[in-house]
Amino acid sequence: MEHDALLPSDVKPAAVQEQRTSSASTRASRFSLLHLGAAFVAGIFACALGQYALHCGQQAPGVAAGSGQPGMLAAPWAGSTEVHGFPPVEPTNAVPSMFPSNVGYAGGTPTGAEPAVLATAPAVPIHKSTPNLAQPSVLKEASKSFNMFRSWGNLSPWYSVPRGAFGLDSGPEVPETCRITEAHILHRHGARYPTAWASYGGPANFSGRLHDVADKWNASGDLEFMNEWTYKLGEEILTPFGRQQLYDLGVQMRMRYGFLLKNFTESNTIPVFRTESQDRMLASAMNFAIGFFGWPTDGQYQQSITIEADGFNNTLAPYKTCPNAGDRSKSDRGTVYVEEWAAIYLKDAQARLSAQLHGYDLTIEDTYVLQQMCAYETVALGYSKFCELFTEEEWEGFDYALDLSFWYNSAFGSPVARVQGLGYVQELVARLTHTPIETYNSSTNATLNESPITFPLHDSLYVDATHEVVVLNVLTALNLSSLAANGPLPSDHIPKDRTFRVSQLAPFATNVQFQLLSCSSLPEPQIRIVVNDGAVPLTGVEGCPEEKDGMCPVSTFVAAQKKIIGETDWEYDCYGDWSVPAGSAWNTTTGDAPRW
Repeated sequence: MEHDALLPSDVKPAAVQEQRTSSASTRASRFSLLHLGAAFVAGIFACALGQYALHCGQQAPGVAAGSGQPGMLAAPWAGSTEVHGFPPVEPTNAVPSMFPSNVGYAGGTPTGAEPAVLATAPAVPIHKSTPNLAQPSVLKEASKSFNMFRSWGNLSPWYSVPRGAFGLDSGPEVPETCRITEAHILHRHGARYPTAWASYGGPANFSGRLHDVADKWNASGDLEFMNEWTYKLGEEILTPFGRQQLYDLGVQMRMRYGFLLKNFTESNTIPVFRTESQDRMLASAMNFAIGFFGWPTDGQYQQSITIEADGFNNTLAPYKTCPNAGDRSKSDRGTVYVEEWAAIYLKDAQARLSAQLHGYDLTIEDTYVLQQMCAYETVALGYSKFCELFTEEEWEGFDYALDLSFWYNSAFGSPVARVQGLGYVQELVARLTHTPIETYNSSTNATLNESPITFPLHDSLYVDATHEVVVLNVLTALNLSSLAANGPLPSDHIPKDRTFRVSQLAPFATNVQFQLLSCSSLPEPQIRIVVNDGAVPLTGVEGCPEEKDGMCPVSTFVAAQKKIIGETDWEYDCYGDWSVPAGSAWNTTTGDAPRW
């Protein structure tokens, strides 16, 4: 889970490689000196070739732990057991000067009107499919309507949620009598490889445990494929599917909001989009931009890249300047709840799979990792055999386990959720009111936010890329209490009709669209929030009315957010010496720290 990567981790062991050799069976036949000499020379050549491959950084062919075959199995912190190493470091045929990117002769290049699906189409196209990913044709005890891809919590690919998912029968389409005048888009990066560290579960951790007893176990039945299985996942960067997600999202947003670019032409300016310095964040932003603007993007927009590192204020990575967010005793409440729930919903699966894994003690945590492996391998490799191992009910249990984790670690049940979302809310209010931030008392960056070039206040389109934990921080800080209707979440059962589902709120490439509207039937500008194409009720925002499309007067919305900003104490929440009792002795449904 990405949240784990944002917490301090223990020092990792040094990379270790352990070579296993199996004894060759002796042959009874006699050999001549010529045979023995040839074998000796071949052996020297083979050893030299193996050493060359290792020293050149190429991964020797990996084999599954427990297969009983010779080979190399790297420890998990050394990376995948099978690495293809593309692209080569110094390809011999790379001559950039012979392959210019522009040779002229482009032909005619007249442009047309910008797309405006939200303004012109009778129905807005929605996002349902997961191209290039395959799921098992038959799952254990699964109904025909079950979609496994939507049961992976934050590891799910984003999709347009059903109408009514958040309590309103309304989607991204513009309400009658209204037109969009401004849009603020907050989105997550695309599908990635697992993060470097996890407090519970983690594919690399499981691979390491298998490695420790590599020559002692073997699998049968549904797990027989593991006898030949190798760990093929990278770490933290986007997968090919993740790149596609952000490109597709960029295209979709251009089709919906392209008409807003007319305002930039009239003001003789170009948009400023923001992202972070992490590889997956920058790659996501660039893929989004290529989808939105087309190649080349030069001259069409400016990409602000904020630094995600200790000592740099960054509203898109607020945990870097909030020490209590890095204190696991305060910020990692979810792990205990996940462990409790996993022991319930995975009890049968552990018993079933343990009987097929001989010589290895498969724990509940290991069984949980097998579900993680399914999700990670699918978004990285296109398909995973691990997905075939579980029932529909067990996948629903996995989805809820991730709800528990993020509810208590990053959202309404976290004591440091609201304060971390505070900085982005301050920036949103500044943009909505076209006035500079008044007080820098959070994760806001004065160096960037004070400049009208790096932080414009009069644009009609804003796009910011961040992590799913920050998206949940922001939704919490905005006080969208309708999403917290079932909280605090219990760890012994799944609440009926819960509105807090991480697979709907913060999957890979999740997107939050803040739409500003001018309506002929209403006296003042309106704002509405659409999460993955589902309109969210704003009734938790002080003064906002119950409205069928989730609209609220901008002035009312801004006044409520200013009140929240004034009541949130960055110094106390991020630096205060407070503690959180274990278990359910204390809970929050507003993302606030305890006041004692």
